[in-house]
Amino acid sequence: MDALLVTILAAAVAAATLLAGSAAPVAAAPPAFFVFGDSLVDNGNNNYLMTTARADAPPYGIDFPTHMPTGRFSNGLNIPDIISEHLGSEPALPYLSPYLRGDKLLVGANFASAGVGILNDTGIQFVNIIRIGQQLENFQEYQQKLAAFVGVDEAARVVNNALVLITLGGNDFVNNYYLVPFSVRSRQFAIQDYVPYLISEYRKILTRLYELGARRVVVTGTGMIGCVPAELAMHSIDGECARDLTEAADLFNPQLVQMLGELNTDIGRDVFISANTNRISFDFMFNPQDYGFVTAKVACCGQGPYNGIGLCTPASNVCPNRDVYAYWDAFHPTERANRIIVGQFMHGSTDHISPMNISTILAMDNRH
Repeated sequence: MDALLVTILAAAVAAATLLAGSAAPVAAAPPAFFVFGDSLVDNGNNNYLMTTARADAPPYGIDFPTHMPTGRFSNGLNIPDIISEHLGSEPALPYLSPYLRGDKLLVGANFASAGVGILNDTGIQFVNIIRIGQQLENFQEYQQKLAAFVGVDEAARVVNNALVLITLGGNDFVNNYYLVPFSVRSRQFAIQDYVPYLISEYRKILTRLYELGARRVVVTGTGMIGCVPAELAMHSIDGECARDLTEAADLFNPQLVQMLGELNTDIGRDVFISANTNRISFDFMFNPQDYGFVTAKVACCGQGPYNGIGLCTPASNVCPNRDVYAYWDAFHPTERANRIIVGQFMHGSTDHISPMNISTILAMDNRH
């Protein structure tokens, strides 16, 4: 009898444990993550191309976990890597990586290519880069591969539920309009007309992204492009930001925000999220000590005034402590600066990201 009682009790305990386990909440898998844009977010696509726009040689990657260059324009992790950390996911692989197959497709993909802009003629000096139209075609091709792996319906669900980041615009000024005096575009447009033209072309790109299934799209404005070390080195007087490029960013960013609002109104929901990178980089530039930086003007790696002349190469000056520099090279932030930028994307107020931050988006999506 005692043996029977023990057996019954053991069975009851096992059943209770099983029921408790089934009632425990199951953590939702991280959403897929897709990245489009330029060198601020490229994590290695240009390694696979014959182009001069590449970051596959030391000292790039000096603080990456492997301490090796990866194609990221950073001393370590870039903005998409850090967003992936917040998502609880591994970084999405470059679309051109041969390892992007099978389960890796479910993580997402990075389609970005250093040197590109909103316009097709931006970055022509880099020759072979993946312009934004081709990035969108690659996204279509990715979806076909995903559908072959998980089925059409599940592939559509993955894409619709994904987080998307797109970063374009800076190169349309730095590597197009203002690249040389009397550039083709500057002869064609006054800057007050060039910016609305860019915005109208960007609207077409974002509309196409929506047509391809993107439903949560973080769109970054341009940072303080007139204040990056390269522009200080070439155009600054007494350390002041380059006036023309500053004016361009001041025209572009508000018009971008307005266009995103109009797109959301047309769609009837908040698909496009505006990330104010100009405000974040303004905070760095004029209050570097508040963020633990000794300088937001001099690049860690480079040569010439502000370390802003030419490329970051093994022959360049390299600062011993990257964490106290806001800029890694002539154009790109350090990993630590990228972490601060992403922190604002994730948790910032509507001054930094609107109409909501990424944490709010993820919480809403998890409830649904």
